[in-house]
Amino acid sequence: MITETVLFAFGLTLFAGLATGIGSVLAFLTKTTNTKFLSIALGFSAGVMIYVSMVEIFFKAKDALVAEMGLRMGSWITVISFFGGIVFIALIDKLIPSVENPHEIRMIEEMNEEAKKKHKNKKLMKMGMFTALAIAIHNFPEGLATFTAALTDPNLGIAIAVAIAIHNIPEGIAVSVPIYYATGNKKKAFWNSFLSGLAEPVGALIGYLILMPFLNETIFGILFAGVAGIMVFISIDELLPAAREYGEHHLSIYGLVFGMAVMAVSLLMFI
Repeated sequence: MITETVLFAFGLTLFAGLATGIGSVLAFLTKTTNTKFLSIALGFSAGVMIYVSMVEIFFKAKDALVAEMGLRMGSWITVISFFGGIVFIALIDKLIPSVENPHEIRMIEEMNEEAKKKHKNKKLMKMGMFTALAIAIHNFPEGLATFTAALTDPNLGIAIAVAIAIHNIPEGIAVSVPIYYATGNKKKAFWNSFLSGLAEPVGALIGYLILMPFLNETIFGILFAGVAGIMVFISIDELLPAAREYGEHHLSIYGLVFGMAVMAVSLLMFI
C-alpha cells in the first residue's frame, strides 16, 4: 500500500534528481563558470552529507541492528554495511571512464573553446551522452539513499535531498554544455540533462519494489548503514575534489563547515 510518507519520499527523490535541469539552465544563462558559487555549494553539500551520515544515519542504523542482534553482532554488521556501501559506490565509479565521469570538471569556457575546433561535434555529443549515462548510473544509489532516509525520517530526507540537489547542479552543466555545443540545440541539451536526473526517482522505485516486501529492522539497519557509506564516499571522492578543482579551495572548506553547522542545527531543532 502506497502511503503519504512513501509519496513524500518519492517526491523528494524527484526534486533531487531533476536539479540537473537547474545546472542546464545556468549553463545557458551564463557565459562563464561561477567558480565561487559552485565551490561553496559543493562544499556545503559535502558538509551536509558527511555530518548527517556520521552523526545521524550511522547511529540510527546501529541502534536498529543492535536491538535485533545484540551489541557485538549489531555493531559489527553496522560497520560492515557502512563499508559495503562505500565499496558499492566505488565500484560504480570505477566502471565509468574518467572522461565521461560527471564529476570530472566541465567548465563552460572550456566547452566553448572545444566547440571551435574541427571535428568537434561528434566528440562533444559523445561526451555529453556518456556523461548523461554516467549521471544516471550514479543517481540510482543516490535516489535509494534519499528515499530510504525520507521513509525513516522526513526531515532527514529533506536535508539529504537538498544536499544531493545542490551537487546535481554541476552535473547538469556537465551534460548540457557539450550537447549544446555539438548540436546548437538548447532544447535537446536541456532535456538530456533534465532526463538524466530521472534515474534518482527510478532508483527509489526499484528499491521500493524490491526491498519494501522484506523491510524489517535488520534490513533497514543494513540499508541505512550502507546509505551512510555511499554518501560519505560521494562527499570525499567527488564533491570536495570537484570543489577544489574549481580553484576555490578555502571557499569549499567554508562551505563544508557551514553545511555541517546547518545540518547540526537542523537536527537539534527536531529533538
